[in-house]
Amino acid sequence: MLLSVIVPVYNERRTISALLEKVRAVDLPKEIIVVDGASIDGTREALAVEAQRPQTRVIYEPRRSGRGNALKVGLAEARGEIVIFQDADLELDPADYPLLIQPLLDGRCDVVFGSRFLKGRPMMGFLQYWGNRLITGAVNRLYRARLTDVETCYQVFRRTTIQDIVVHNNDFAFTVELTVKLLKRGRRIVEVPINYFPRGRSEGKKIYWADGFVSLWTLLKYRFTE
Repeated sequence: MLLSVIVPVYNERRTISALLEKVRAVDLPKEIIVVDGASIDGTREALAVEAQRPQTRVIYEPRRSGRGNALKVGLAEARGEIVIFQDADLELDPADYPLLIQPLLDGRCDVVFGSRFLKGRPMMGFLQYWGNRLITGAVNRLYRARLTDVETCYQVFRRTTIQDIVVHNNDFAFTVELTVKLLKRGRRIVEVPINYFPRGRSEGKKIYWADGFVSLWTLLKYRFTE
């Protein structure tokens, strides 16, 4: 079994090398596909060094096209049987990979989400916390699901599971669109608790309140369209 770890990156010079070291330390057969969205803070120079390391491929986009587009580019290059999305900001711990892929290996599901909420209320600001609760609640009501963390960064699946799914969003709403389309196709989703180490705006966090409105519009739109 080969695991494809897809890492979308934009201006993460401070964390990208440390994150990739953590990914490499996970004792699983894997390939690491880093997709850089035209970073301008020195990330590209750091990735030029990382590209020389084992298991690591770096794709440089000519212009910034969004996190969702970077994930699409990585998926097109992935060769692994199982795929995991990994952000570069060190909020999530790659040491959780074995826990995340086990339900797939056991045949208990088609997709695994890493939930930040199964261990209790995570360390989030007021708006981020209640924004997550609103979007997750809306997905559960509209799509008859029982999820706790729709906007998770850890989505894990067999590559064949999403080959027939077209995701149109190229930004942070990619995650919500993929989730609702998985639910509409009856894919079995299991959540497992993960470690979460939040960072603030001063540390480079890039999600804004407006992203929540885009996600809400996305989950409403695809309730009635494809």
